[in-house]
Amino acid sequence: MSDKSIDIPGPQHQDVRCPPSNHLNAEVPMTTVGASSPTTSASPMRTTALLTALVLAVAGYQINATMLAPALPNVIDSLDTTSGAGGLSQTLFFLFSAVGQVTLARLSDYVGRRRMLLVTLLVALVGELICVLAPNIELFIIGRSLQGVSAATFTLAYLTLHESLPPRKFGRSLGIITAVNGGIAGVDTVIGGSVADSVGFRGIFLITGLITVIALVAVHFWVPASGTATGRMDWTGAALLGLGLTGILLALNEGSSWGWSSVPTLALLVGGVLALALFTVVERGNRNAIIDTSVLASRSGWPLLLTTIFTLAGVFGMLNFTIPLLTQTAGEGYGLSATMSALLYLTPASALGVVAAPLVGHFGPRIGWRRSVLIGAVGTAAALVPLVLVPQSPVVTFAALATLGITYTGYMLTALNGLAVALAPEDKPGSLPGLNGACFGVGASLGIAVAASAVTSTSGDGAPTFDAFHAALWTAGGFVALALVTALLIKTPKSEKK
Repeated sequence: MSDKSIDIPGPQHQDVRCPPSNHLNAEVPMTTVGASSPTTSASPMRTTALLTALVLAVAGYQINATMLAPALPNVIDSLDTTSGAGGLSQTLFFLFSAVGQVTLARLSDYVGRRRMLLVTLLVALVGELICVLAPNIELFIIGRSLQGVSAATFTLAYLTLHESLPPRKFGRSLGIITAVNGGIAGVDTVIGGSVADSVGFRGIFLITGLITVIALVAVHFWVPASGTATGRMDWTGAALLGLGLTGILLALNEGSSWGWSSVPTLALLVGGVLALALFTVVERGNRNAIIDTSVLASRSGWPLLLTTIFTLAGVFGMLNFTIPLLTQTAGEGYGLSATMSALLYLTPASALGVVAAPLVGHFGPRIGWRRSVLIGAVGTAAALVPLVLVPQSPVVTFAALATLGITYTGYMLTALNGLAVALAPEDKPGSLPGLNGACFGVGASLGIAVAASAVTSTSGDGAPTFDAFHAALWTAGGFVALALVTALLIKTPKSEKK
C-alpha cells in the first residue's frame, strides 16, 4: 500500500499543501482543517517535539483516569462521604470525557487544533486545582468532571498528527499516543496507590497538575497552529448529543444501584434516547452538523462505532471490574492483595501494549486500518476464549491478559483510532474521530454496568461467588464476539482501495 493510504483531501477545493517552515508554530494555510496532508516530511527534531507535546497533553488525562482508582478509599475517608458519591465522581469523569470528545473535536475544526488543545488543558488544570483544595465531595465531583473534558486531547492529538505528518510517520506516532491511552505500563496505578498511602489523594492532583502545566507550555511552542474550516459550530446539535449521552451513560452507570426499573433510571434512559432521536432530526440538512447523520447511517459510521462500543464493553468491563474482584476475593477467587493483583494481571497487559501499539501504528498505513481492526478483533476474541473457559487457573488468566495487551491495547485501540480518522467526512474531519472517542466512554460504562449486574444477579445478596465472576466473564466474551461481527461490516476507506 502506498504512503497515501490515509490522505484525506478537502472536498471540491484546491489541494492546498502545507509548505515547509522554519518554525513549528507557523500557520498552516488550509481551506479546511485536516483537508490536506504534507508533501514535505517534517524534520525528525520537529516531529519529536510535536509528538512530545501531544504525549504530555494526553498523559494528563490518562493519569487522572488511572492514578485515582486505588486512591478512591482515601477520597471517601478524607472527604467524609459515601462510596456511592465517590463512585459518582468516577462516573461523571468518564461521562464528561465522552461528551467532550464529540463536541470539542468538532469545535476544533473551527477554532484550530492547537487553540482547542490549550483550552482543554486549561480546563483540566482548573479541575485539578479544585480537587487539590476541595473541602467536600461536591466540589471534588465538579473538579473531576472538568478533568474528564480533557479526554478530548486524544482525538485532538490524532487529528493534529494526521494533519502534520505524512502517513507513515502518522501511523507510528498514532501508536505511541494510543500506548499512553492504555496506561503508563501499569506503573501509574502503583504510583497512585503509593501517593494515596503517603500523602493522600490530593498529592495525585498535584502531580497531574504539574504535568498539565508542562503540557500547556509544550503545546504552545511545539504544536503547529492550523487553519480553520468555514461555517459555524452546531451548538444545538452539541447540546442534544450531550444530553442524550449524559442520560444514557448515567443510567448505565447508576442503574445497578438505583434499580434498572426505577423511575430515575428509566427517566434517564428514555430522556437520553429521545434527545438522541431529536438530534438525528435536527441534524438532517444542517450544513454545519456536528455529526454527519448520513455517515452514521452508512457503513463508514455505525459498524465502526458499534465495534468500538462492543470492544470496550467486553475488555474494559473485564479488566477494570471482573478481574480485580476475581483476583482479590479470598476463597471464591485468587485471594491476592491489590498490589499483587495489579502487578501480576494488569501491569503485564499495559506494558505489552506500550510496546505493541507503536508497532501497530507503523504497519497500519501499510496493510490498511480496516485490516488492522480485523486482526485486532480476531486476536482479542481468541485471547478471551481460554479466560472464559478456564478462569479458575491463575496461569491461564495471566497468559490471556498478557495476550490482550498485544491484541487489544496494542492492536485494536490503535487501529480503531486510525480507521476513525481515515473514514471521517472530508469536510468534517473532527466529527467521526470525536464520536468514536465518545464511544470509548459509552463502551466502558456499558461493560462495567453489565458485568456488575451479572455478578450481583448471580450472587444474590451474599458475597460474590466464583460462578458470579464466571458469568461476568461470559458477558465480556459476548461483547467481544459482537465486536468481531460488526468489524466485518466496516467499510474500507476509499484511500485504502486499490
